[in-house]
Amino acid sequence: MSDPETKPDQESSLAPPSSTDASPPQPNFAASFTLWPPTQRTREAVINRLIETLSTSSVLSKRYGTMSADESSVTARQIEDEAFSVTDVFSSSDSDSIKILEVYSKEISKRMIETVKARSSLADDGNANAVTASPAADAVAVSDS
Repeated sequence: MSDPETKPDQESSLAPPSSTDASPPQPNFAASFTLWPPTQRTREAVINRLIETLSTSSVLSKRYGTMSADESSVTARQIEDEAFSVTDVFSSSDSDSIKILEVYSKEISKRMIETVKARSSLADDGNANAVTASPAADAVAVSDS
């Protein structure tokens, strides 16, 4: 009968493969990831957040008042569209997507503040029915509901 144990001369056949053997390809972790331009889904999320900020109680609304759901929807879409347009022009001259995203964010914030301030000053002047949706655009009259 043969001995089931391995003999010392057989162990060499169990040695790891030599370094000349082809190794499996390593995964490439240098995947391309861009922040600009944002997807339509991201832009819609920004618009929804703007609508929420403009139409519900917040630090901003305590000072400048809230808008109706319809008014805030129109205003939010206009603010985001204008900010995107301005930023998209800027993005053609600079390839750093983080800086471009920062410009986009600042444009949205700036336009939101300008809009609520303009709306508040119109209300203070007794002209609450004519509301400017965005100071950067032509005046858009929207009646309060």
